[in-house]
Amino acid sequence: MNSARQEKKGFSAENGAWLSIAVYIGLSLLKLAVGYFFDSEALTADGLNNTTDVIASLAVLIGLKISKKPADSDHKYGHTRAETVASMASSFIMLAVGLEVLLNAVTHLMKGDTRSPSLLAAVVAAFAAAVMYSVYRYNRKLAAKSGSHALKAVAADNRSDALVSLGTVVGICMSVLGLPWLDAVTAIIVAVLICKTGWDIFRESSHMLTDGFDTDRLEEYKQTIRTMDGVEKIRDIKGRYLGNQVYLDLTIAVDQEMSVYDSHAITENIENELRDKHKVRHVQVHIEPY
Repeated sequence: MNSARQEKKGFSAENGAWLSIAVYIGLSLLKLAVGYFFDSEALTADGLNNTTDVIASLAVLIGLKISKKPADSDHKYGHTRAETVASMASSFIMLAVGLEVLLNAVTHLMKGDTRSPSLLAAVVAAFAAAVMYSVYRYNRKLAAKSGSHALKAVAADNRSDALVSLGTVVGICMSVLGLPWLDAVTAIIVAVLICKTGWDIFRESSHMLTDGFDTDRLEEYKQTIRTMDGVEKIRDIKGRYLGNQVYLDLTIAVDQEMSVYDSHAITENIENELRDKHKVRHVQVHIEPY
């Protein structure tokens, strides 16, 4: 039952990745063409940003597919961390292209190579912003339903791209009104935003891959466990992420006179409560005498 539900969720997450890929390909081609023929450094930078998003979304899609593979002889916990690895790979791509766009924009600005772009570039950027915001809302809902950290990263990138395109609209309009250097300045801002998004995704992915875990969530789990009958004390609790799944290692103390049968019943009650209340499906409970 759980595996079927997870497969359905994985399918939804893949839908989000496919949608992002299709939209990014279309928008990147449109932006690069208009930016090149109508002299907009900012729109070209935005188009290059979307080309990195195509690669990043492909990496996430591959990670989602690998993460659904079942456990085998040398992956006893399954392959769910492939999703997090894919998120980290996409962050490297974003950082590399962001730095390249930044270097080109700064070079053009220092050389004084600035020309006022066509107003058509601003129209294209505004259209792209509206499309990307719609994709962001769609992927955000899918990420919340599936619990997919990789799709959550994709949604964050979608939102960043919508904001970048809005900034591009402002920069191009100001440039058309008589400040041509603002087009290059906007390209620099776009590059910085690309790098920031890449850094944020890298930081979250590396935190998860090194078994970092939200201490506030651990406290929520402890509050739930403390209220359960038979639990005298929580001696240790540790959590980790494997893809979009939470794994908990828990040590509790129970009455030392309690039978093995009764103490085992307590562990099952804990597992059921954490699954129903917090959606934690993997709990390892160790019993010690109080």
